[in-house]
Amino acid sequence: MNVLAIGCHPDDIEISCSGTLAKCVKRGDKVTVCHVANGNMGHEIIPPDELRDIRAKEAKNAGALAGIEVVTIDVGDLLPNGCDISQRDKIAELIKKVQPDFIITHSPTDYMPDHREVSKLVFDASFVASVPNYGNGGKAPVVPIFYMDNLAGMNFNPTEYVDITDEIELKLKMLNCHDSQLRWMRDHDGIDFEEFVRSCSRFRGIQCGAGYAEAFCQELVWPKVTAKRLLP
Repeated sequence: MNVLAIGCHPDDIEISCSGTLAKCVKRGDKVTVCHVANGNMGHEIIPPDELRDIRAKEAKNAGALAGIEVVTIDVGDLLPNGCDISQRDKIAELIKKVQPDFIITHSPTDYMPDHREVSKLVFDASFVASVPNYGNGGKAPVVPIFYMDNLAGMNFNPTEYVDITDEIELKLKMLNCHDSQLRWMRDHDGIDFEEFVRSCSRFRGIQCGAGYAEAFCQELVWPKVTAKRLLP
């Protein structure tokens, strides 16, 4: 299968669904990760242009650990806009290129405006990509969308779980590739984000009888639903 995960910033995917994506690669799937925003505002000291390049490299390094292709739409932080047709169409062209069997993205109930905007962009683009006479031609089928967990699981009621007990250490290695973010949060905010992510994965594991797990909620609209199990 082809799997497409579309997150807002570099590191969003590692936080919420990289264990699942690593498991997809293990079963033979082709996995592509796309970041809509480039993360250029994610630091108070490193200038935006410099940080953009740093975070792009960190994202590539994280993806390489699991055999995942990483691409970007390269929108500046705070600029994702669910009503921006050009952003929507870039995502639609990516969907047509990847031809995914399912898509993972942010929940509409996420805590951050950028994430919510990306959720809308992906929902809309997944339909736009199915219209063959729009854009640069070609089409992709309308496929299931799974929303990945919100940060700390807040305001999120899972409908699907993936056991990532065997992938948890790889997930954390991928997360630690984002040194510009983890170091800043540890040194200046007093947050051990690796421990944070491990704890959230353990909590989701407790809910479903696994050592560690990631949680998802499927978008239940026609025709994005199938009787087949798609998540690993």
